[in-house]
Amino acid sequence: MIRIVIAEDQQMLLSALASLLQLEDDIEVVAQVPDGGKALEAIRTLRPDICLLDIEMPGLGGLDVAEAVRREGLGCRIVIVTTFSRPGYLQRATELKVDGYLLKDEPIEDLVEAIRKVHRGERVISPELAARFFFAREENPLSEREREVLRLAADGLTTDQIASALYLTKGTVRNYLSSAIQKLEVESRHQAVKKAAEKGWI
Repeated sequence: MIRIVIAEDQQMLLSALASLLQLEDDIEVVAQVPDGGKALEAIRTLRPDICLLDIEMPGLGGLDVAEAVRREGLGCRIVIVTTFSRPGYLQRATELKVDGYLLKDEPIEDLVEAIRKVHRGERVISPELAARFFFAREENPLSEREREVLRLAADGLTTDQIASALYLTKGTVRNYLSSAIQKLEVESRHQAVKKAAEKGWI
């Protein structure tokens, strides 16, 4: 039996996915949650075989959860589902060695087959996403710390709050923001956050 946690912030899609997957004899949905934080809690507690993660959710996104799972050595295989084909997202997913990266609008049969392949230890990516990544790959110029700072800025944190969250001085945070603004060739923190998000770099 393949035990799965599903994380998706659209309630209707979450329920539909869970219902369809439960129809399979070899799949058991052990939890369905609306955000990344709850997904991480469920993974820690229930130790599923696979976690099916939406890429953009409140709080922690799918890639943030994947990063935490890898960092904590939780042993859960990760399948990302997305409506976004941004090369930066796929690049980060590749760096995190996620096991599957699929478009949401694929037939349920393809999703089920992908889940089975991932459970067998294979890696799966939607052909359309792979093609777009190959032809549109753009190198992420941001350092990991700059990405962290921009992610927190995107969540609405002030410079003081970012400094506190990352145990940095305010001056250091300002330096990271300034560096990110310069690398992204924009004029403000807001524009840097917007461009980095659009590229899938945060």
